[in-house]
Amino acid sequence: MSFANQPSPNDVGVAVVGAGYWGPNLIRNFLASDHMWLWSVCDLDVDRARRVLGRHTSVHVTNDLDDILGDPRIEAVAIATPARTHYGIARACLEAGKHVLVEKPLALSSSDADRLVALAAERGLTLMCDHTYCYTPAVNWIRSETARGTLGRIQYIDSVRINLGIIQPDADVFWDLLPHDLSILDSILPAGIEPTAVSALGVDPVGAGRACVGYVTMMLPGAGIAHVHVSWLSPVKIRTTIIGGSHRYVVWDDVNPAQRLSIYERGVDVSTFRAPDDQREMMVQYRTGDMMAPALGEHEALGEVARHFTECIRTGRAPLTDGRSGVRILRILEAVDQSIAAHGALVPLNERARRDVAAEVLT
Repeated sequence: MSFANQPSPNDVGVAVVGAGYWGPNLIRNFLASDHMWLWSVCDLDVDRARRVLGRHTSVHVTNDLDDILGDPRIEAVAIATPARTHYGIARACLEAGKHVLVEKPLALSSSDADRLVALAAERGLTLMCDHTYCYTPAVNWIRSETARGTLGRIQYIDSVRINLGIIQPDADVFWDLLPHDLSILDSILPAGIEPTAVSALGVDPVGAGRACVGYVTMMLPGAGIAHVHVSWLSPVKIRTTIIGGSHRYVVWDDVNPAQRLSIYERGVDVSTFRAPDDQREMMVQYRTGDMMAPALGEHEALGEVARHFTECIRTGRAPLTDGRSGVRILRILEAVDQSIAAHGALVPLNERARRDVAAEVLT
């Protein structure tokens, strides 16, 4: 961390919009970055923003977004405001020539997210989603191994993300928690492998006016399947993902810092052969091997987000969690909403097929 009073020529000048729940984490990491210089924080509650920054700081605090948009020192803006405001703020920042980092979700519709992607491309700007889990050591390891093919063909993914959580005033449990799992899935699946259809069911057993517990199933190419359980009503916090590959199984327990990843050299092999009486028979063989726990370097994922955002701005490379990944996640969330409206019907992620299902629900 640099203690100079002025930024270096290579520092990216940045501002944070929103000093509520997530904004303070961004502010802390930007202040600690060797490659970013935090010029300003914008929040409707300027006293709250000042409390987040502390007394000994020269960072400018404002409640007017135009102060950010008109400041030539600010090259990039990180947005950590309520989801309903993401599109409008991100669009204004891109139109002002600022690179943009947006907390999930990128927007409230895939069509709005598409517009942001197109605008960023037109202006030659970096548009990045703050899908923080994708930058953790565990997900980095899983992504590397799936890309190398060491897990084999992905057969299934089971994920549980439950806790006694805050019931959000403007989102159900799917839009609050599911983007984490969808971004991880989008990050670790091999190139060209994406969910093809979605089924979802949600319930509101406490009368909150929105789903508080939900289950989502996604079909994957090659007879694969992914299943996610999300809940605000669990007495215990569980963050566990199991990835079943044809060669290896991975168990990721994110609440166990002593052993987040366990790799199992186990599996099932099924083969068929023709019996003497000319009938096909099936042979099932079980592989039982060792379990290993890879050594993972510990670092704060949000610090890696800041570093990657800076690198993409300076080099022009596409972020790992770029705007297009945000669009893909929103399309799945929209399919989840359609499936719930259709009582759990399987909704294809092909755009034309989705429109057909939506028309059936409306009629």
